[in-house]
Amino acid sequence: MRILLGIGHPAHVHFFKEFIWGMKKKGHEIFVAAREKEITYYLLEKYKISFQKISTHQTTLPGKIYDFFIRWKRTYNLCKELKPNIAMGVGDFYLAQIGRTLNFPSLVFTDTDHVKHDLILTFPFATNTLTPTCFRRDLGRKQIRYNGCHELAYLHPKYFKPDPSILDLLGVKMNEKYIIMRFVSWAASHDVGHRGLSLEMKKNVVKKCSEYAKVSITSEAPLPKDLEKYRIGIPPEKIHDALYYASMYIGEGATMASECAVLGTPAIYTNDLHMGYTNEEEKKYGLIFQSVDQMQILNKIKEWLGNKYLREKWKKRCELLIYEKIDVTAFMVWFMDNYPESSKIMKDNPAYQWNFK
Repeated sequence: MRILLGIGHPAHVHFFKEFIWGMKKKGHEIFVAAREKEITYYLLEKYKISFQKISTHQTTLPGKIYDFFIRWKRTYNLCKELKPNIAMGVGDFYLAQIGRTLNFPSLVFTDTDHVKHDLILTFPFATNTLTPTCFRRDLGRKQIRYNGCHELAYLHPKYFKPDPSILDLLGVKMNEKYIIMRFVSWAASHDVGHRGLSLEMKKNVVKKCSEYAKVSITSEAPLPKDLEKYRIGIPPEKIHDALYYASMYIGEGATMASECAVLGTPAIYTNDLHMGYTNEEEKKYGLIFQSVDQMQILNKIKEWLGNKYLREKWKKRCELLIYEKIDVTAFMVWFMDNYPESSKIMKDNPAYQWNFK
């Protein structure tokens, strides 16, 4: 089978990498069409995943409009050349639309249930849309729900083994407290109308955290001089090792908060954007605390860092989450390897997914 994957964000590299390797072992051909955003190309090269460069992420409105047409045209030409049997992507309306145009099936994965443009540009064109069970929208007959989350596709214990050598790179000792903070750029379309912490609030939180532990910051946007000294200095592919051993995560990034949830690291999500998966990880499993109120955040930092049993408590909650979820990568490999019969199986008998534990 000739499979075309669309990758437009670094998180998509992580989401698909185990799937790519699993499908190649089964003899399938995998082609990747990638957009350059932050470290997307770097990660693909690091994991030795061949890819076709399609376009570059734009931050201005004119740039985004230009990129839309360039990316559509180049992806269309690539599909005409490759003639894929099927295409896959995360919220990828280019492949969904082009698949409909050129008459090949497309599978769209998504966990961002608040995005409105997908309702018009993506889902109507996709052959199937696959979402976690916590996804809050009903997308109709083409939707297939699975009991998992995107982060388990690469951080499930079957695939992820934390490397303690990260502690040397961070300059901390085993069991020494350190906190990772994440600031986003607020340039993504799904960030419009939402907010996190003000710059002054961020500085106050960093100051408070520094009283308890070493602070490292990862940021999409430039940092002011007084915060730049906290910028984390590790290879990007090592971030999950750093998150695993961290005492706490504080940040505006929902994906990183969810990554911490499946790693058993306490996470304070400082963004007013609520999503199905962050809500589930907060309300059902107690792995995330979400707030944009400075006093609530500062009080939670003090409370958590003062609890010497915090890590043990979170690891048990994490184990429950993993126990109640499926192995997302194993499910994806089966679903694609047996498509389209797998789509009918999941619609007739959704419990079939429990074969992938």
